[in-house]
Amino acid sequence: MTSPVTSKAQFSVRKLPGFTLIAIFCFVLLYVPILTLVLYSFNSGSSLALWEGFSIKWYYSAWQNKAVQEATGLSIVIALQAALYATVVATMAALGTTRTRPYRGQTAIYTIINQPLMVPEIVTAVALLICFAVVKEITQYRGITYLVLAHTAFCIPFAYLPIRARLEGMNNLLETAAADLYATPWRSFRYVTLPLLWPGILAGAMLAFVISLDDVVITEFVKSAGQDTLPTYMLGQLRRVITPEMNAISTALLAISVVMVSLIFILNRKKT
Repeated sequence: MTSPVTSKAQFSVRKLPGFTLIAIFCFVLLYVPILTLVLYSFNSGSSLALWEGFSIKWYYSAWQNKAVQEATGLSIVIALQAALYATVVATMAALGTTRTRPYRGQTAIYTIINQPLMVPEIVTAVALLICFAVVKEITQYRGITYLVLAHTAFCIPFAYLPIRARLEGMNNLLETAAADLYATPWRSFRYVTLPLLWPGILAGAMLAFVISLDDVVITEFVKSAGQDTLPTYMLGQLRRVITPEMNAISTALLAISVVMVSLIFILNRKKT
């Protein structure tokens, strides 16, 4: 008679009736629209439903569009700053929740850091809108700093997760050995922890960059007039008329996201 443990070990969800069909349906539902968008970004005509031949003119048109250039430049500036600040904060938070003895409130701190991932993004956007509206009323400042701070706040948990995962997978014997050799905490971090942690930090920074670059909801709520990022510019254009130029921009953003996520996956596979 087969033991319960053996039966459980032999269980495979792939053998459930209908699993393969459901999996195929989900992949088709997810990726066919994306592949269609990519395909029609190379359409030589202006129709979104009729294929009129292969061309890259819409990529050239988007590249020459001054509004697209300005929105892209602003998006990159905000994303770079937000990724930098979020990664620094996330690194300190990850060190404070992994490289210490267990302390009271540690789980609560972990929950607070990841709170933006657990609530709807629009809730975070409304909260930031209210907060910055008060600050704007007091300071009369209307720069992009609000967007940078908003993106930073939203990107911290995304940077935190790969950094924390890297730290939890690192053996602390080398750090202990450095302490035994009278290394100060700073020198131990600089010469032992940081070189081992850098793939996680880089992965967290790239993930934060992608999240900031693609963000629409928080940007739409926080931005002032004339501060359109590339996603909000595209949203504004889609409200007026849909052109293959939007397909080309979307495909470019998709390519950037795929490259960045692939690099994150490669970095996280590096062993300590």
